[in-house]
Amino acid sequence: MPELPEVEVVRRGLEAHVTGRPVARVEVFHPRAIRRHVPGAVDFAARIAGSTLVAARRRGKYLWIDLSTGEAVLAHLGMSGQMLVQPPGAPDEKHLRVRVAFADDGPELRFVDQRTFGGLSVEETVAVDGTVLPVPVAHIARDPMDPHFSLDAAVAALRRKKTEVKRALLDQTVVSGIGNIYADEALWRARLHWARPTDKLTKPKAAEVLTEATTVMADALRAGGTSFDALYVNINGQSGYFDRSLNAYGQEGEPCPRCGRPIRREPFMNRSSFTCPRCQPHPAGFSR
Repeated sequence: MPELPEVEVVRRGLEAHVTGRPVARVEVFHPRAIRRHVPGAVDFAARIAGSTLVAARRRGKYLWIDLSTGEAVLAHLGMSGQMLVQPPGAPDEKHLRVRVAFADDGPELRFVDQRTFGGLSVEETVAVDGTVLPVPVAHIARDPMDPHFSLDAAVAALRRKKTEVKRALLDQTVVSGIGNIYADEALWRARLHWARPTDKLTKPKAAEVLTEATTVMADALRAGGTSFDALYVNINGQSGYFDRSLNAYGQEGEPCPRCGRPIRREPFMNRSSFTCPRCQPHPAGFSR
């Protein structure tokens, strides 16, 4: 699933190429692509057509486009969702689900989704702590790249959870934007095992892992995100290359870049966690 850096790459592309443009028409080619928009395809298209795309925004892993009507188009990228900008008349992608054509006859916006786990919906907005958000995103915590993010508040929230540190990092109500990849990378950098109890973390150590998460996501953003296959792309269809810089995630059996011990893979919440057995020892009382 795309995490903060991958979503931010897409957001920047949308901000540069589709904001400020009036919408002429919207076509929906697959009902699953707008299944979260309960009134259906006709209503979805009607509420976007004639409006102007004001701004592309993000909180954590959540992406949306503000409309001049005061509503927002919320995009769930899922496992394979892509927001592509293509010239009018370019061949349709095999898995094209939604097309947005503009009144200026310039490049159109296409939502492509092979596995149809993602989707689009038009949502009402609400002001939360001075920020206007789509209603489904209102409960999501600020992410580390938000200019109003408070490290002290996030540290306190992390230590209050009384759970494994990785579970807390993935909890989008504690801090948003961090998923499986960057949680493993941040924990490797901070020398913490994923099962370390959050209420046993010192404030400095909790701050360190959150700071490392911020740093690794910034590094990934500069590399265009992490792409393991052709499904994770920017608006031009190009893949990121941060997968070449991963120290722990997906590196089972490879030597730890810090100490040389083979990286191990352990089951975690129906997925996997990757750690170094020397740099990230199991916490006391750990059992599987």
